[in-house]
Amino acid sequence: MSTRTIPELRAQTEFSVPDCEERELANGLTILAIQRHAVPLAEVRLRIPLPYSDAATSAVMAQTLLSGTADKSMNDIAIRLQTVGGSLNAAVDADRFLVAGNSLSDGLPELLSTVAEVIQAASYPDDQVLTERERLADRINVARQQPAYAVQRALLERIYGQHPYASQTPEPEDVNEVDGAMLRTMHAQRLQPQGATLVVVGDLPAGRLLDMGEAALTDWNGVADDLVMEPVPPIQAAPVRLADRPGSVQSSIRMAMTALPRTHPDNAAQQLANLIFGGYASSRMVANVREDKGYSYSPRSLIDHGQAGSVLIVAADVATEVTAPAFWEMQYELGRMVATSVTEKELEQARRYALGSLRLGTSTQSGLASLTSTFAGHGLRPGWLLEHAKRLANVTVDDVRRVSQQLLAPGGCSTVILGDAAQIKEPMELLANVESS
Repeated sequence: MSTRTIPELRAQTEFSVPDCEERELANGLTILAIQRHAVPLAEVRLRIPLPYSDAATSAVMAQTLLSGTADKSMNDIAIRLQTVGGSLNAAVDADRFLVAGNSLSDGLPELLSTVAEVIQAASYPDDQVLTERERLADRINVARQQPAYAVQRALLERIYGQHPYASQTPEPEDVNEVDGAMLRTMHAQRLQPQGATLVVVGDLPAGRLLDMGEAALTDWNGVADDLVMEPVPPIQAAPVRLADRPGSVQSSIRMAMTALPRTHPDNAAQQLANLIFGGYASSRMVANVREDKGYSYSPRSLIDHGQAGSVLIVAADVATEVTAPAFWEMQYELGRMVATSVTEKELEQARRYALGSLRLGTSTQSGLASLTSTFAGHGLRPGWLLEHAKRLANVTVDDVRRVSQQLLAPGGCSTVILGDAAQIKEPMELLANVESS
């Protein structure tokens, strides 16, 4: 039987991002334009700050923004987009309302004109609101039956308390109370240009992209409520909380720790420490919990950078009978990050993965537009990625150890486990202080 030799990794190439040009309009809208020579397409992202919004109303608003205007039906809008090879959709989270779309390059003025029309004159017809709110409520009801939804909700409530981040998904009954009048009121109060950012990426000169964006949205005027999300409270060490799911054959383990913000000088070291711990397929936690012990198919950790604060979340879904052993191994790997240094090989593998992910994330117009919009919410521009890449390249083993000691101590976790409490409480009590929700 022949063996195959794995080739050496190719030499690293210098990371680069296209230039970004910027223009602020008199109405308070900032336009960011990037010329990307790739295909004759254009990507658009309109990001509007939306802190402290009612979750049910904003969710239905995202579903119905494209349902019509004073003189165009939903079908009229869809046909208009189809004529330029375009698409448009809306989404919302605790921080922002996002309108995202794309089209052929020569159809960009039409796409931007459509964005301008719906953002200024969406009418939220009652029949469409009724239909979409029922669909949304049905989807939420289905999601509520899933363990991933239930444990995520329990974790957010545990770590955020009374902060708005604690309740990011509305209740179905609240969704079914939303009507067109409520949507029109929220739209008028909150979807305004001050503080909003329009990102346009396309195979056209950046100056032309700026001009097109300004032509479409310069008449968008209004003043939104001046709201800024308060910082999230620091995550405190606490007993493990058991959320009972009687008869469950699986336990969902979630741990959370306060993370450094994206703009912190140690963010690069934090990113690499997280990768080595559990952030990708070659991590220590995957090697232990999945490959060695076979407790979970997809143990993982990630850093979520919200505008009000950042959090590191550790997750694993395991069979009920191995809940306590899996929890112990996850705690052990956190402790190992704190108590021992990573190797140069581990660091270099994580570094290459991180830099490769940057290249991949900016390799398409869509990815570049989405990243630029995300960074804009943190007051950053694409050029920040160049600085971040340099910081990643310079992170040392000592940097990873220092940041791990600051952030990854297992005693600082807030943990929620969703599962059959009758089976998992007693073995868990041998390992940690436990409380029932």
